[in-house]
Parts: sequence; structure tokens; C-alpha cells
Amino acid sequence: MKTEQIALSPLAPGAQIALTVQRFGTPGARPRVYVQAALHADETPGMIVAHHLRERLSQLESEGRIEGEVVLVPSANPIGLAQKLLGQPVGRFDLSNGQNFNRGYPYLVPGAAKRIEGRLTSDPQANVRLVREALLAEVDDWDAATPTERLKQTLLRLAVDSDVVLDLHCDAEASLHLYTHTQTAGAFADLGALLGVEAFLLADESGDDPFDEASSRPWPELAERFPDHPIPNACHATTLEFRGEADVTHALAGKDAGALIDYLILQGVIAGESPTVPDALCEPTPLAASEPVVAPAAGIIVFRAEVGQKVEAGAVVAEIIDPTTGAVVEACAENGGLLFARVLVRFATQGQRIAKVAGITAQRTGKLLGA
Repeated sequence: MKTEQIALSPLAPGAQIALTVQRFGTPGARPRVYVQAALHADETPGMIVAHHLRERLSQLESEGRIEGEVVLVPSANPIGLAQKLLGQPVGRFDLSNGQNFNRGYPYLVPGAAKRIEGRLTSDPQANVRLVREALLAEVDDWDAATPTERLKQTLLRLAVDSDVVLDLHCDAEASLHLYTHTQTAGAFADLGALLGVEAFLLADESGDDPFDEASSRPWPELAERFPDHPIPNACHATTLEFRGEADVTHALAGKDAGALIDYLILQGVIAGESPTVPDALCEPTPLAASEPVVAPAAGIIVFRAEVGQKVEAGAVVAEIIDPTTGAVVEACAENGGLLFARVLVRFATQGQRIAKVAGITAQRTGKLLGA
């Protein structure tokens, strides 16, 4: 393992911060896999999975079994990790301006298209190299003005020319689930089955430019812009949600890291006997078919449906109780599906999203992710 520290923009004069990057295998070897954990800094399950993954990769490297390259960022957000408000960690948003650390990544397609126009050939692999160079150049040209933008630029530069990008997150209380681009569903079918994901959510564009889409969207969109030249989809990216905030155990993380290792064997990154892939627990469904269940009033949340439970259309997901009057209203799922996530705090404001249900039929348009 080779470890490097990448200096980031100082938060204030004398307040230096850096990003830790750990590399396994031969630099520049393919396939190249990029893994980062806790972009929302206080989402600890991703970090413990990264810890177990690092231990396994170190052992595999000592055995000479890493044939590609794995780049691991075990704690992707030192800015957010240092933030606390009244004693509570706040890793999802930059406290200086309210920006979500997993939103607002640059849309690289228009600039990359200009760079490759007139230079593409009939050779798919030559085109892949050309697109990767263009994407890296676009990231480098991003005028990252703030420390958070500089962090985003650094992370994206590490990831954007990879074959596979794994962004490790968690929800508040949740089943294991993943998000990915519609055209990469096949690339992550084995990973979903190995991990045992219970919701497999697809979108061409989810809105607000999250990290995984900044890495993966350019490829199908550039292929569509230049139909006379073969541009394979050369970067498959996914956001993996490792259950809920409190699901931090060696047993779970070791199992999850083992599944990631098995997937890397299947991808040819690690030498070894191909693992048996179990049957998937779910089929991919459109992110636009997922339903945010909202609280119709403010009050105490008493859930009537558990994480991982299938609910019917119209089913009561939670009761909302006014603590001053005792009035009770019900928060219901409009459509049926799997309740795959819910909030951790048991008090809601009116209109707050308190749960997510993965349905089958696309119902929503516009921005499909929460804040």
C-alpha cells in the first residue's frame, strides 16, 4: 500500500487540511477501481467498510494478487468530519454556506465534447483514452473557489478516469441499497447480489449533480452526441448505502468488504477463483418510482412499517402525534413497494420526508434525491 497526502485549500490561515489516499497494485494498471468512504463525513458505516477493505487489500497485495489498481480514500471529507454544531456532527452540509458535499459537481459533458470533437476515430479504446484525457482536463479547469469546491475537484480528479467508482455512504435507518445510472445496471448486477442489496435504484439523471453521476454520466451522453464513433461506457459508478447510521459493526463491515473483494475478483482487478454469485434479492427499479413519504403534520413519529418491509399502496407508514393535543394523523404510502429508508429522529416537521419507498412504476420527475 502506498499512502499519499493531498493538500487541500486551508480553511483559514494556518488551518491546513489534507486528503489521505491509499493505492494498491500497479499505478496505471487496468482495471482501475476508485473507492471512497464518507463523502457525507459522519456516515460512519462506509468508513468501517473501507477499514476492512484496506486490511484485505493489503493482504492481497502482499500475495501479489492485485492485477489492476485500487485507489482508496478511506475518509473522503476531512472538512465535514471536523464540523460539529452544539456537540453534534454535521457532515452532510458545509456549514460555511449550506452546500451538500455530495451535490454540485461539475457537468463535464459540454466541455469534454468540445475537446474531443474532430479527434474521435473508429477505434473504441483510442476513443476511451481521448475521453478520459478530456474529462481530466475539464476537472483541472474547474475554477474551484472554496475549500469545499477544492475538495470536490480533488475527489473527482481521482475518480473520473477509473473503470469503476464505488462511493460508500449510509442512510439514517435503512436497508442496504444502491443508486446507479440506468446504463450501468448490468455492470453492478453481481455487486448488488453479492452485497444483498434490497433496493437497486436507477436514473439517467437524478438532479443536483452528485459525485457518482459526475463520474458516469459523461460516457453515455458523449456516446449519444457522437453516434458515428464508438465510445464504450468506460466508467461505471455507484453510490452504495450501507444501511443506517448506527450499523457499525465488524461483522457487517467484514461481510460487506468481502463482497466488494469478490466483485473485484469478478472484474479482473484481483486474481483468484471466481466467487459464486447468489441470487439477487431485488430487481433494479427506476429512482423516479421511489416515493418520499412525508409527514402531513408536525409531531411525534411512531412508525408502523419497518425498514425492509413491503407496503401496499395506501398503507400507513407512520402515525404523527401532536404532543400538545394528542391528535393523530397518518403518513401513508401512495404507492406500494419496499420501505428501504426512514429517518432516525422521531419528531417531524410538517412536510418533512420521513421515509422512502421503492416502487416499480416511475411517478416523479425533476430532482429525485433529497437535500
